[in-house]
Amino acid sequence: MAEIYLARQRTDLGAARHAVVKVILPEIAERKEFSDMLVAEAKLAATLNHANIVHVHDLGRVDEQLFIAMEYVEGFDLAALLRRCSREKVKLPTEYAMHVILETLSGLDYAHRQGIVHRDVSPSNVLVSFEGEVKLCDFGIARANALAEGAAQLADEAIKGKAGYMSPEQAKGEDVDARSDVFAAGILLWELVQGKRMYAPKGGLELARAANIPALETRGFPDEERLFDIVRKALATRRDDRFASAAAMRKELEGWVQDNKLGASVLKFGEWLTTTFGSDVLSHRRARERAVRALEAGPAARVTPIVEEKKEEIDEPPPESLVATAMEKKESPQPSSPFGMIIVGAIVLVTIAAVAWQLSH
Repeated sequence: MAEIYLARQRTDLGAARHAVVKVILPEIAERKEFSDMLVAEAKLAATLNHANIVHVHDLGRVDEQLFIAMEYVEGFDLAALLRRCSREKVKLPTEYAMHVILETLSGLDYAHRQGIVHRDVSPSNVLVSFEGEVKLCDFGIARANALAEGAAQLADEAIKGKAGYMSPEQAKGEDVDARSDVFAAGILLWELVQGKRMYAPKGGLELARAANIPALETRGFPDEERLFDIVRKALATRRDDRFASAAAMRKELEGWVQDNKLGASVLKFGEWLTTTFGSDVLSHRRARERAVRALEAGPAARVTPIVEEKKEEIDEPPPESLVATAMEKKESPQPSSPFGMIIVGAIVLVTIAAVAWQLSH
């Protein structure tokens, strides 16, 4: 659905900050109904101002390219974090798993009180910064996606990896409210508690519509049945049987966390991340800094030495630019931006509609 670029924004006084620019693919953006809906949803998302929600900086068109500029969160999305834990055989401590869910619910509660339903609460949209912050991104994208599904190919891409986090009413195409997001948060909690995907990755919409929730298996948590009751209530098939709001679910889960002394802070979570994945954090930051310095330095200069005697000229290939070296020689488009952003290169981080997470691997 979109390509995502790391960008740098400068003010007239020289201050700078990083941002993310999502450039909507032309074949999707040219559909007026979709682009109109995306613009409307992005405008609503831009009004959200909460510590657990990625801020939308700007929305516009440049050379017929529709883009959304938003806050850059330096870290992992939840899917990437769990893949790293699995690959390095590191268990995500219970207190930090609960911290992620509680912070996600805080962001959802704020958005719901503003009348906005996320519709796509999935691991790829839960961002975890190296400082321990948890932020939700892409509010309203799922609603616009529904309009992009006129073509079968787009429909397949839109549901890939996403149907596994849909409420049954959303999977059936019914109207949704805040309780649909509660169900999705319940899936995240189920998966963190069980350490695996709740639905088979290739199950698609049929599994989401049926909402046959697998039985919870004991994992040795303190007061485990109380925790499992919270999960079951969040995942009730009938929305009237679920928590009435994200705030209500957060209150119950927070009570369990406090009673079992499993509280965690942003600071402690950030320390755990940097201690556990220190090399990843350092290499990520250094790569970004090198890319920025290289781009701002411009292409490498070619100097011809002055010699006393004229020698036969030999054609040589020009030296590779610093940007190509910094970006591992990957050529990419460089979309311009009306508010002074310098695109750091085509660091295509994700394709929004095609993110799949498998906890079982």
